Amino acid sequence: MIDYENLYWLNKPFFEDYQISFGETLNSGWYILGKGVDTFEEEFASYCHVKHCVGVANGLDALILSLKAFNFPKNKEVLVPSNTYIATILSILHAGLKPVLVEPDIRTYNIDPKKIEEKITKDTVAIMVVHLYGKCCQMDTIMELARTYNLKVVEDCAQAHGATHNGNIVGGFGDFGAFSFYPTKNLGALGDAGAITCRSDELAEKLKALRNYGSRIKYVNDYIGYNSRLDELQAAFLRQKLKRLDEINAHKRKLANTYFSLLTDKVIKPVVENGFYDVYHIFNIRTSKRNELKEFLLEQGIKTEIHYPIPPHQQKGLAGVFENNYPISEEIHATTLSLPISFIHTEDDVAKVSEAINKFADLHL
Repeated sequence: MIDYENLYWLNKPFFEDYQISFGETLNSGWYILGKGVDTFEEEFASYCHVKHCVGVANGLDALILSLKAFNFPKNKEVLVPSNTYIATILSILHAGLKPVLVEPDIRTYNIDPKKIEEKITKDTVAIMVVHLYGKCCQMDTIMELARTYNLKVVEDCAQAHGATHNGNIVGGFGDFGAFSFYPTKNLGALGDAGAITCRSDELAEKLKALRNYGSRIKYVNDYIGYNSRLDELQAAFLRQKLKRLDEINAHKRKLANTYFSLLTDKVIKPVVENGFYDVYHIFNIRTSKRNELKEFLLEQGIKTEIHYPIPPHQQKGLAGVFENNYPISEEIHATTLSLPISFIHTEDDVAKVSEAINKFADLHL
């Protein structure tokens, strides 16, 4: 059996370091917002080439707090890709704002810069880009649009730790970079965890208050805040894995290159572009017979996933939020399939997956 992901084996190479980190944290006697969080924030800010990093409880909170820090008037509009994971849209709603869906580029699956401008109105205050599957958006063009229309930019970097565009790393383009460290991410914790990167001293201080009941000084509350603090223990684990993040990304890129060389052209593979360093949190292919292929691979002992089976505008929980149809998003959600590509997979695993897909394609595509 080739698992899609196996968190035990994924983390096993780090167990010895984790045990040391656990002991140090336990013996410190300080378990909330201590030196471990401070040190991780410094190290991750340095990795992302920004001045500040603020650790929070999870990726959704990173997005919500980023929007809340701007203090936008209620019901102002935030542009967001129509094929994103629902968390991106939930953050806009929880911040009291209105999500406006923009269709993606069918080649990259990221928000299409050519379609952004037509969605900008007098009520638009921000663009929330999503570096989906580990590929950076076309940030040069998007930032130029943001400057032209005086819009704030929040990057959803949950799937793109270490990805770059023209040598610039995600999390440093916009006003905020929101990260998730969910265990399956390229930089994953052993539970929920997240962070926000930014360059502004003022906004960083506000975020630190917002995550901690609106307080920077004990029992003095300047904002209506939240309880969303990166845990000391998760910060300790993340520090260990951050040391090897570049190695993890390089391994996943090697596996992706193996897929590119072995997979049939009868399935649609991720686009590769000059100037983009993709980190392949997810390696997706597309085919009109996605469901049949997924079942065929499972019969061959190969597990896959779908990211994501239902587009946001068709989710029951968002009924009534969006009025239009989004055909590009619908096509992606109906045809995409995610293949095994974790730190523990080997090129031999990828060869077996590719061989099975090619066999299916010869029979059915």
